[in-house]
Amino acid sequence: MSMTHHYQSNLRDILFNLFEVLEVGTKSLGQAPYDLMDEQTARDALETFNTLAVEELAPSFADSDRVGLTFDKATGDVGLPESLKKAMRAFYGGGWHLLPLPENMGGMAAPPSLSWSVFELTAGANPCVGFYTFGPVIAHVIERLGTPAQRKRYIKGFVDRSWGGSMVLTEPDAGSDVGAASAKARHVEGDVWEIEGVKRFITNGDYDGVENIVHLVLARPEGAPIGTKGLSMFIVPKFWVDDNGKMGERNGVYATNVEKKMGIKASATCELTFGDKHPARGLLVGERHDGIRQMFHVIEQARMAVGIKSMATLSTAYLNALAYAKERVQGPNLANALDKNAPRVRIIEHPDVRRMLMAQKAHAEGMRALCMYTAFIQDQVEVHGGHGAPEADALDKLNDLLLPLVKGYCSEKAYEMLALSLQTYGGSGYIQDYPAEQYIRDQKIDSLYEGTTHIQSLDFIFRKVQRDGGQTLQNLLGEVAALGSSEVGGALLADERKALLKALGDLQGLFMALLGKLGDSIFHVGLQANRVLLASAEMVIGWLLVKHAAIAASKRDGANDKEKAFYEGKIASAKWWCANVLPGLTLTRKLVESGTLQIMEVSEDAF
Repeated sequence: MSMTHHYQSNLRDILFNLFEVLEVGTKSLGQAPYDLMDEQTARDALETFNTLAVEELAPSFADSDRVGLTFDKATGDVGLPESLKKAMRAFYGGGWHLLPLPENMGGMAAPPSLSWSVFELTAGANPCVGFYTFGPVIAHVIERLGTPAQRKRYIKGFVDRSWGGSMVLTEPDAGSDVGAASAKARHVEGDVWEIEGVKRFITNGDYDGVENIVHLVLARPEGAPIGTKGLSMFIVPKFWVDDNGKMGERNGVYATNVEKKMGIKASATCELTFGDKHPARGLLVGERHDGIRQMFHVIEQARMAVGIKSMATLSTAYLNALAYAKERVQGPNLANALDKNAPRVRIIEHPDVRRMLMAQKAHAEGMRALCMYTAFIQDQVEVHGGHGAPEADALDKLNDLLLPLVKGYCSEKAYEMLALSLQTYGGSGYIQDYPAEQYIRDQKIDSLYEGTTHIQSLDFIFRKVQRDGGQTLQNLLGEVAALGSSEVGGALLADERKALLKALGDLQGLFMALLGKLGDSIFHVGLQANRVLLASAEMVIGWLLVKHAAIAASKRDGANDKEKAFYEGKIASAKWWCANVLPGLTLTRKLVESGTLQIMEVSEDAF
């Protein structure tokens, strides 16, 4: 295969999720605020972008990894590989950055389900390209939270001139403990402040190919209290922007280091220093000490993006491994292993290879189902009045509940499944002739940044489940119970519906067990939270895959050969998941029920 066109997209499954399962064509498109677009327009857009992703974005994948970045320490300027800049020009030149922006910002007003589908195609082709399309997210936050004057300064630059953007939280000594941040802000006049301090691990901290980069920065105003409640958010551009949106002199924020990483090597992960060479001016967004709440508008987008990036990487890795398995001839059929004259067969005929392929397929499709369902809920939040609207409250809470599953589960499990992708190739997977090794290197970061898997797990339990007494979770699990108790899919899916109900009982049991242990010590949650997160995601994915299988079963009769094979594949994924993943919830329940604090009592010297 050619590494130039490594990307194997799964547009058929994206369309299945959008239009056959979620019915976005009638439930999102055509509904305010998404009434500018109909289903056919959306389908055409996805077809067009799929071609762009495969033919114009994917060629930068291996090249940008091999070439890497340049960094001029004297000027603080970061240079991108030419292939990556070419891919970015194709993305922005086609106006694709306008897709998620609302009409009043000059955008196409596409619903999140469509925008995230485009992001999947982008991240699968080259995740680094996906990172450099972050500007519209920053623009949307400024539009939502900024003053009219701030919107006038910045929005046009993002829309018309494709300015870049970044979010700036992490500091060298604070890490994930954002509340320990020490970067400070000194008031100058009006909403203008000067920022001083050092930030680390900043994606898009600096890069060429765009004329300006606008950072959203958390800093602590002088005299503010310690902890997250003392933080404020500031708009800090690389080049100062005047009241009319015109770029001026260089601002005092510079890249002072670029991290050398095991993967995503063309993504500029920078140390940024503010106010060292000359003042780094920024504009206060909203009120003082509201920064962490404001920044979560960006963080939640980033977490969703990370989950989708992991899913997209696993999907193309699986499809590449599948293509290899259908071509590679090695060994006789296992049934003829003792016959020295038996013909050699393609490795897809070997049971263990089929086991690995089906595990990858079911996980990739299950992760896509989870991501797309979450994106659809985001659609519906806006259709029902947007964040804060009473009619959207339950949907908003459901989206919040699902986000740590999307980010935590997809990032954690994709890495495990990518090992199976590489294993499918045998020794060939370990060399750079095939993309598997780069997929693994590029994906591993996903379980680490934007909140590690354990941070997602604690957020899921303490913030998303507990905040309404578990009502949102119970509502979701009620839908699982309803499907499991129905006749959906008839006799074909009877065993799968039974497996759903068994797994549901185990999930509810492990939550009750953990709740009972919480009174003894909070350390029980610390030891078991990851298991709870993964089990919850596997339950939701199982529910979604059985729904998908029922729809597929109703459509396969009368379908042409290609479509029939697709639908049979959906049924196979659901059956595999219910037989191989859901039974694991029984073990997880037992582990939570029998969990002790023994490990917390082991002396450090014994480790």
